[in-house]
Amino acid sequence: MTVREANLTPASSADREPELIESGGTARLHLTLATTDYDHVRDLVNGVIRPEGIALTAFVLPVEEVFYRFIKNREWDISEMSFGKFIGFASQGNSPFVGIPVFPSRVFWHSAIYVRADRGIATPKDLEGKRVGIPEWAQTCGIFARGFLAETAGVDLRKIRWVQAGMNEAGREEKVEFKLPAGMQYDQRRDTSISAMLLSGEIDAAISARVPDAFEKGGGKIARLYPDYRAEEARYHASTGIFPIMHVIAMRRAVFDRYPWVAMNLFKAFDEAKQRSLERVRDLTASRIPVPWSAAISGEWGRNFGDDPFPYGVEENRKALEAFCRFAHAQGITAKQLAPDDLFPKEVRASVRV
Repeated sequence: MTVREANLTPASSADREPELIESGGTARLHLTLATTDYDHVRDLVNGVIRPEGIALTAFVLPVEEVFYRFIKNREWDISEMSFGKFIGFASQGNSPFVGIPVFPSRVFWHSAIYVRADRGIATPKDLEGKRVGIPEWAQTCGIFARGFLAETAGVDLRKIRWVQAGMNEAGREEKVEFKLPAGMQYDQRRDTSISAMLLSGEIDAAISARVPDAFEKGGGKIARLYPDYRAEEARYHASTGIFPIMHVIAMRRAVFDRYPWVAMNLFKAFDEAKQRSLERVRDLTASRIPVPWSAAISGEWGRNFGDDPFPYGVEENRKALEAFCRFAHAQGITAKQLAPDDLFPKEVRASVRV
């Protein structure tokens, strides 16, 4: 079964040519960037960090809006993008997007599996024979979760009926084309939401990066499959070395093809912004982040993740990238099996070492 993408024909703005801006005898390439609000990107967005040779105009917007407007209209030159959508486009050949191995959002997915408390679902295997809601088959969180369920928990994904719908609102559609594996049960519902179906009992469980309204307002009817999800996530990371990647930075191919140097200059600027953010977290002289015991928390993740819990680059993330490539292909998201090096141009796969 092939599921067609929504009408995402790129607008004419997708082919616009960036302008050179001259000031004080120096020319910079004017580019636009859209991300959601992250402390580890803020110094780049606010202009504290200036990528070499680039004059950046940045937009900070809700993440779903960033994704939709970039995929549909290519409204910016550089954008945060769902990793699931990105890899789907990458596998189809001549993708309009070029990836930069900057991963602004990483989340363990164990907290994202919700179940009706009255359906006797206590283990992953109990999901077999059930109806499970998903916002999109190609949502990154769902790809990682299904990959774990199949590879590690031994769940037969074909024994689950997958129901695609908006999480809290009706009408959500898939945004990339994919071919479901043989035997996979999949329905699309435009007339209702996953939250509504959870509360009515029409579905038994859901997988979503966004917390469903049904969980927060359901009066105990909806629970997490893993109540102590943090412990499960720690065990998963200890055994696999994987901190799942949710989002990636991508740029319009037309920009990269003409100015390939932009990719590495942006990579370096994003990395510098992240390092400045980590320094703020570790700073004991003032409460730079309004979270109690933030310094102690940073020490804890230092023991588990090393000096940098959010590494950028291909080699630094090869395990997570290989797993995601494997999961995406097994689930029909990608038209062919990809490797991490297939996702990013050579210009950003290695750095200069002196």
